[in-house]
Amino acid sequence: MTHTSTTDAQAPLRERREPGEVFGSGFSLFADMLLVGLLTSLAALPVLTLPAAFRAASATLRGTAVTGVQISARAYAGHLRAHLTARGLAAGLLPPLLLAVLLIDAALVRSALPGSALMAPALAVLALSLTVVGLRATALASPHRLSPREALVRSAADPRGTLLLAGAVVLAALLAWAMPLLVPLLPGPLAFAATVVDLRAATGDERP
Repeated sequence: MTHTSTTDAQAPLRERREPGEVFGSGFSLFADMLLVGLLTSLAALPVLTLPAAFRAASATLRGTAVTGVQISARAYAGHLRAHLTARGLAAGLLPPLLLAVLLIDAALVRSALPGSALMAPALAVLALSLTVVGLRATALASPHRLSPREALVRSAADPRGTLLLAGAVVLAALLAWAMPLLVPLLPGPLAFAATVVDLRAATGDERP
């Protein structure tokens, strides 16, 4: 009887959220991010589906935050099908362009061309900025289309969230460089970071 009472008393505590906490304490963060990361990596293999894959990841995480429903491959696949539109596939041309910018940046770093000392950091900042805006675009709640313009506006209006997301991108890049085996898992934390930043910006929560 005592055991049952203790369990009943602890149940509300497990469901209670800390101030500013987007996901409840029952959210298996590590396992869910691993699953979302792997599913996103698989869905993004054709390259053109990369934006749709990240949008599906964000929609899946957002659904978990709102309803508390456990993340599943089936739920992710449903969101992915919804975002595989012509506009979404056209947006898939942007990641190869971003990769080209990074390759040019790497070539400038190794070269002794005049102005390379200025161009290399500028291209690095440009690539980071485009990545952050792209992630914020995929994390928007709009079910119909990507909106880079709205993502840019939100990035400018929420500098703290933008800096946090930029830090997540830099950390992911460092992990990919140091431990390439982690690359298939990195989309999960990136989608999670973008979703949390967007949710907190939408609720007006500016606490660190």
